Amino acid sequence: MTADIRFFWARLNANYWFYPALFSLVAAALAFAMVAVDRAGFAEFLNDVDWIVPARPKGAADMLTVMAGSMIGVASTVFSITIAAVAYASGNYGPRLLTNFMEDRGNQLSLATFIGSFVYAIIVLRAVRAEDETAATGADAAATALPGFTPQLSLLVAYILMGLCVAVLVFFLNHIPSSIRINKVLKGIGERLLEAIRDTYPVEDKFSDAVEPAGGEPITAWGTGYVQLIDFEELAKIARDCGCTFSLRVRTGDFVHRDVPFMDIKGCEPECIEDRVRDCFTLGSTRTPEQDPQFLIDELVEIGLRALSPGINDPFTAITALHWLGAATAEIGRRDLRKDICGEDRDDCPVIPVPDDFDHYVKRGFGAIRSAVASSPIAAEVMLDTLANTAVPIKDERRQSLLKREAEKLADQARLILVGPDLERFDDHIVQFNRTFW
Repeated sequence: MTADIRFFWARLNANYWFYPALFSLVAAALAFAMVAVDRAGFAEFLNDVDWIVPARPKGAADMLTVMAGSMIGVASTVFSITIAAVAYASGNYGPRLLTNFMEDRGNQLSLATFIGSFVYAIIVLRAVRAEDETAATGADAAATALPGFTPQLSLLVAYILMGLCVAVLVFFLNHIPSSIRINKVLKGIGERLLEAIRDTYPVEDKFSDAVEPAGGEPITAWGTGYVQLIDFEELAKIARDCGCTFSLRVRTGDFVHRDVPFMDIKGCEPECIEDRVRDCFTLGSTRTPEQDPQFLIDELVEIGLRALSPGINDPFTAITALHWLGAATAEIGRRDLRKDICGEDRDDCPVIPVPDDFDHYVKRGFGAIRSAVASSPIAAEVMLDTLANTAVPIKDERRQSLLKREAEKLADQARLILVGPDLERFDDHIVQFNRTFW
């Protein structure tokens, strides 16, 4: 349950309902507050402002009616445009990118602003009363001595909201085409991947790989789905309370089903803590970026593979994906790959995650895209240079050798695929590459 709550809170921003609902509540509270201020007579100072012409009830009602109708219409249009952009991006770049666009704060806040303004206008409109109308209640009649009621301050706030909505609409019309540009999409994935790597492996300039599992009696999965989040802190607390060691068999992002072992327990009986341990895992139907840098690596690889497919044949998009993949691999290569679960007590941590060594990440990234890159002369040359540049900041010879071996595999594979002038050009590049980098 604790993992489910943490996952829900972490994914609260990956939807189109949270900010619209929040803005609607804020707008409703603002509307009631402004109407109350107007009823209390605190808006009388507006009569002394020369450039503000007091509105009559009919004019106020008409303006609020137009505002409410236009805001809900614009909100519908904004939602339709957003869905069309999302469908285009997910169809061209990969369906896993749907999560990235669902998290786009610009789209969420634009939709929320229009819906919040609609709610504000509707609530204030309800308070407007024409001169020929009677009060709804006796208390209302006693509170308003003059016939009719026009909430002047509430109306002024409505004008301000309309100006804000126009600015947001202009922003949105520029933001949508900008957000689906492939270079910006790749930049967003790459920067998020670099941040995830730094959070997962905070210790730099150490080259230890993950601790090997300790073994023990297995605990099996209770459901079917992807591991979306693991509450490592709670697992460590449970392990220390029971005096045992947990060796995980799954990473965040792995798929499990019933009776598949996902953890080994050494030092106590699994039956005693099985329920508490299972509460530290969240299963779901999709992978998410939380605690899963591999998900973001897979997104870069997927975009590169689609770009190099015969139907698209866009090596320059693949080159950009390779550049970000190289930056991420270099960041991984200079870090201690033991996950920071227990903080200062990491050397005596009772929770041992699935080992993630540098070779694993190289294969997951460059190894997964290698076959497609080998069929494109320009992409193959760029990948060779990227592998060499990736090795530059890594001061560990063993990890550098893994990148060199990956370059050799790419060279061997490209020589089997390329023919004619492409092969001659590639061989010339290999000669120059070996002189320069290795």
